[in-house]
Amino acid sequence: MKSLYPFESHFLDLDGERYHYLDEGSGEVLLMVHGNPTWSFYYRNLVISLRDQYRVVVPDHIGCGYSDKPQHYSYTLQQHVENLTALISKLELNNITIFMHDWGGPISMGYAVEKPENVKHLIIFNTAAFWFPEIPLGLRMLKNSLIGSLFVRHFNLFAWSGILLASKKTMPQKVRSGYLKPYNSFKNRVAVLGFIKDIPLAENHESYPLLKDIEAKLSRLVDHKSIIIWGDKDPVFNLGFLNEWKYRFPGATVKVIEDAGHYVLEDGIDQILPIVSDFLKNELPENSSLENIK
Repeated sequence: MKSLYPFESHFLDLDGERYHYLDEGSGEVLLMVHGNPTWSFYYRNLVISLRDQYRVVVPDHIGCGYSDKPQHYSYTLQQHVENLTALISKLELNNITIFMHDWGGPISMGYAVEKPENVKHLIIFNTAAFWFPEIPLGLRMLKNSLIGSLFVRHFNLFAWSGILLASKKTMPQKVRSGYLKPYNSFKNRVAVLGFIKDIPLAENHESYPLLKDIEAKLSRLVDHKSIIIWGDKDPVFNLGFLNEWKYRFPGATVKVIEDAGHYVLEDGIDQILPIVSDFLKNELPENSSLENIK
């Protein structure tokens, strides 16, 4: 595990809960925000590649990774946004380039739309920060307390589905173990189910008003330099989501990674590393948008 995740752990106290984060390198700030059921491990290759030139900060949401996993906690979009905002404030992070994936989209955008002056660039991987209720039936079923508790918390099938379905390539055993390590018990899977329950499928859901507010304010970021890097074989965040991003950010550079799934950084890391590096150095060619990468 140390060979894959060779980082020093840092913790921020959030009302008695330990919020784990990585803080590697120095220079311009890159903030990487993960989703569910991943953790900071998802960004490991980007951190290793970029920490010699940038300051790379990668938190684990409460309930995820090496952060505390309280059993009675508000695992809501609002709470996660507040936690991320507290970390940014505590570390005095300025002029931030935000990387986002899965739930990292609405969480990081929840901060960014309120503080657009503190955001430099946006790097968007298979995610959403707007209401888009095209959710697969299987995921909808897991929102049921009984079914979710059985399949997500007892049998850990949601984390395993990430291993088996979210990546189009077969993961090496060490990588599989890395993803599964923080979620090795019923107790430690509390946030995995919490995120699923927090998907707002209807207007009466607790997190719906905040998500719609974030959506309404995305225009505050439309002039920020941004790139969308998308795995085209994602069974959840499909090309409909990509088209919505392109509509909302018409000036963004778009890179579609062919035959990559939801865990696009696992499937396409060799293609993505030079793209990200060139983007950060402002070296992408003008005509690079909408180019598919095999």
